[in-house]
Amino acid sequence: MSHEMTTIGNSGWIAFNGPNPDEAKKFYADVIGWNIVDTPMGEGHYSTIMLKGGPIGGFTPMPSDDVHWLVYITVADVDAATDRAKKAKAKILQAATDFPGVGRIAIIQDPQGAKIALITYESMMG
Repeated sequence: MSHEMTTIGNSGWIAFNGPNPDEAKKFYADVIGWNIVDTPMGEGHYSTIMLKGGPIGGFTPMPSDDVHWLVYITVADVDAATDRAKKAKAKILQAATDFPGVGRIAIIQDPQGAKIALITYESMMG
């Protein structure tokens, strides 16, 4: 895992969330020139965006009309950051949850309505 991904306060990951990730993958590969690699995961696969040999994001199929890019901001402690966000009047859209092989993730909506994910990677956990 790159140092940039685990730098606290940095955007460590980006994720496309929408019902047609295959169409989105083709669009962004054509427009931006991203190399997108399908990686086996569970019963299916995850499409990872590779840049200079390392992963920077991916495409998540979501059956939703709310098609969007989600930025994952690296924090030292997802639970503590989620508590601070709640006290600052953010909505907690997804409580802090462990994702084996990845880390601990929460999704919040700030008081202005913007959504971000907070992540602490497994490699950062003691």
